[in-house]
Amino acid sequence: MAGTGSRRGRVRGAGSHLADAFLEMLVAERGAAANTLTAYAHDLNEFAEFIAPTGLDEADAGQIKAYLASLAARDLSPRTQARRLSALKQFHRFLLGEGHRADDPTQAVDAPRLGRPLPRDLSMEDVSRLLETARLATAIEDGPRRGKALRLLALVEVLYASGMRVSELVSLPLSVARANDRVLLVRGKGGKERLVPLTPAAFDAIQDWLPARALALSARRQESRWLFPGTDPEHHMTRQRLGQMLKDLAVEAGVDVTIVKPHALRHAFATHLLANGADLRSVQQMLGHSDISTTQIYTHVLNERMAQLVEQHHPLAVGGAPRSRRRRDS
Repeated sequence: MAGTGSRRGRVRGAGSHLADAFLEMLVAERGAAANTLTAYAHDLNEFAEFIAPTGLDEADAGQIKAYLASLAARDLSPRTQARRLSALKQFHRFLLGEGHRADDPTQAVDAPRLGRPLPRDLSMEDVSRLLETARLATAIEDGPRRGKALRLLALVEVLYASGMRVSELVSLPLSVARANDRVLLVRGKGGKERLVPLTPAAFDAIQDWLPARALALSARRQESRWLFPGTDPEHHMTRQRLGQMLKDLAVEAGVDVTIVKPHALRHAFATHLLANGADLRSVQQMLGHSDISTTQIYTHVLNERMAQLVEQHHPLAVGGAPRSRRRRDS
């Protein structure tokens, strides 16, 4: 692709043409941003230098483990190590999917232990990494694995876009998607129904999942009334299964697995909306809370924003005393 190299630099060393093909795929199929390409190129270049003269496409699990050990020896944080491993995982899945390798050596490599940090919420950056990794998988996987990747992307996009409870998401009937509408009718606690709007990305993810869903069921000569069927299509996917899928995605994305839980995306939906100016009553309606006092657990975000406003704009905070008072006393 013309011009791509100038935006993100080229990967050097043996096997670099395959690394460049991987980066070109990110642009062509996923529309990856320039900073994303730069980060992948940097990680692949560093790994190529570490294993030289072995080519990038010839690395084995032992070399990858040695590379991670070298990162630890340089006192790079476990989170940084996990992100570097995530780049190598994506690259080797691309090699496997394109037939350049018959195996994926990163499958034998465990992600660095992230320890037990203080409890925290999913940040906007965390969610972006989860979504970006899920989208990338739909581009580099093929066959049944691509179908599973499309399913996971639809689940994560809808969870974050709607703030639905996990039980509400996995039990969505197929009919809600067939309506071809960017608003879903959700049945919540106590059988109460509410309308949940979808982002364009979440709507598109569902539409992309539908053909893959139909193909998977037809291959088994089965049918299901659920949007996300379980192993037994008579039943929908379980919340436990979704939780495990999210943990696996967190490992791939280099995000702390201790905070990546299905409910965490519902929590992130609410806190990120409030942080960007949404009003509490609207968030209450979208979450399906019958009492606004339940929604007020998220108001710590509003409190932080108000504290920032006071610090930035209150005359006592920015100048020590109101200007009019200072003039009168002088």
